[in-house]
Amino acid sequence: MRAEHSSPARRLAALCIAAFFGLAASIGYVSGAAADDVFAKTPEAVGTEGQLPDLGSAANAAISLEDEYEVGLAYTRQMRQQGEILNDPEVAEYIQDIGHQLSSYAEEGQHQFSYFVIKDPDINAFAIPGGFIFVNSGLFLQTANESELAGVLAHETAHVTQRHIARQIVDQSHSGLISTAAMLAAVLIGATAGGRSPDAMEGAIAATQSAAIQHQINYTRSQEAEADRIGIYTMASAGFDPLGMADFFENLTRNSANPARVDAYGFLMDHPVTSDRIAEARNRAAQIGRIHHVDSISYGLMRERLRSLVGDPNAAVTYYENLLKNGGGRDLDDRYGLAVAETYAKNPAPAIGSLKQLLAEYPKVTQLYGALGQAYLADGKAKQSQQVLEQARELFPRNVPITIRLAETYMHEGLNARAHRILLDLFNVVEPTPDQTRLIAKAAHAAGDTADSYYYMSEFYIMNGQLDRSSNELHLALALPNLNPIQRARFSARLEQVSAALAEQHKKNRKGSGDGDGGGRGGDGDGN
Repeated sequence: MRAEHSSPARRLAALCIAAFFGLAASIGYVSGAAADDVFAKTPEAVGTEGQLPDLGSAANAAISLEDEYEVGLAYTRQMRQQGEILNDPEVAEYIQDIGHQLSSYAEEGQHQFSYFVIKDPDINAFAIPGGFIFVNSGLFLQTANESELAGVLAHETAHVTQRHIARQIVDQSHSGLISTAAMLAAVLIGATAGGRSPDAMEGAIAATQSAAIQHQINYTRSQEAEADRIGIYTMASAGFDPLGMADFFENLTRNSANPARVDAYGFLMDHPVTSDRIAEARNRAAQIGRIHHVDSISYGLMRERLRSLVGDPNAAVTYYENLLKNGGGRDLDDRYGLAVAETYAKNPAPAIGSLKQLLAEYPKVTQLYGALGQAYLADGKAKQSQQVLEQARELFPRNVPITIRLAETYMHEGLNARAHRILLDLFNVVEPTPDQTRLIAKAAHAAGDTADSYYYMSEFYIMNGQLDRSSNELHLALALPNLNPIQRARFSARLEQVSAALAEQHKKNRKGSGDGDGGGRGGDGDGN
């Protein structure tokens, strides 16, 4: 990552990673069995160099995967709290879906991957220990097809499964481990304390060992090559064209020569691309053989949606109008993109007509229903929004974006009990994100269900690592009169878990402040 362009959250991430992996001289292991699942799909392409390295189980004695997860979770929480993660149900569902297609082949059983889009026009992507993968909106927009996007995500996923930062530390000097351990204590104490700002945590870490910054996430050439190699096999196993990775690298390198076309500085600094590297990626893809991957409808729609969500929607409208003037802009993706841009530019009337026409042509595309519902609501036509979204929910039961859009419309119309019911129905089956958890708490409160409102706010605080506030919400819930036995048992059980986690957190904080040995998980929220 670029120091001169780093936000506090980015700098925190770099310091967390440097601190975290400075603890041990031998960290990280990946079983060769993980490679078997990936490579079995393409046996003709596998030679001895394609096997995953055996780093040895002794690494587990140094630091646990649970602690690795905690550092990644702390960073993700900070990113979310600062508003850097894009909170859009349609885009979030898509990036998770494509990420899980890949991780199901790369997964060695040790990580539960989460994928996010960052509201950043720069072209970059990065991985955080614990299975958290981030891709900038600028990179998403720069991809020409779904296989190129899959190539980037597969590459970053491989960095996690191969535990590359840990392996880099293995080859470095063993000196300074005590001070680095103290830095890790500062990171994990800050991560679990819940109230510290990224800047405060950064200062504590820097004061402990500022020299560790230089280690950040600068992967070696061999690690980059390994991430390419594993990533190519992973994306091919998941059904994507293995040439997608090389194509993206080559196009990015070629276009970056013209600053007016693309700013690829960050990506090219973090992922140095040479002609040899591109050639090697092409050779590996050729060994596997071309896979004819047809882009999903969702890929094109979400790429165009991002133009308005992370940029100026008025500029996006101009972009699509220029496409039309030049004879383009008439396919599904661009027509949808223009309608989204018009809605967010507060001119939803033309979007409504366009989206109704698109739905007549593509009645099975869920994103069109959600966009039309949003356009109606933005145009002050809540009844029509409600009708189209209720129809969509009947056609696509428990579809997350559709249900959330319908709940938003219900709440706009004061139908809070309905919103609460459909969200409960959804999230009893689908695990909610923190933002979705806060939405159901808001719906419950507006519907007069105070007990559920307290409970879901407690869950929201758990996901954000704020266990004290979660405990307060649960105490308030249990103090309510007329709780039914099921509610009382549920809330009491959750409070017992939170209280135990708080006690453990306080113990670690005291221990960390005394001898610099802090670590472990400070809560049981998922942070997804």
